[in-house]
Amino acid sequence: MKLPRVSGRKVIKILSKQGFEVLRQKGSHVFLRHSNGKTTVIPNHKEIDKGTLLEIIRQAGLTRDEFLELI
Repeated sequence: MKLPRVSGRKVIKILSKQGFEVLRQKGSHVFLRHSNGKTTVIPNHKEIDKGTLLEIIRQAGLTRDEFLELI
């Protein structure tokens, strides 16, 4: 299944439900950390590029299908 276009804000919401917490923000980039030590950076843009979204999903320790179920 194809990844939909999602905003940075939506990705932050999805990852927050998975246990990630906002650490800080620098410009338009929001830094998140999970209690297990995983970290990722989300660009707070209207639309996140497909490649960037795939890398965020990988860094969060999710599969593509798991992420699609959370949307």
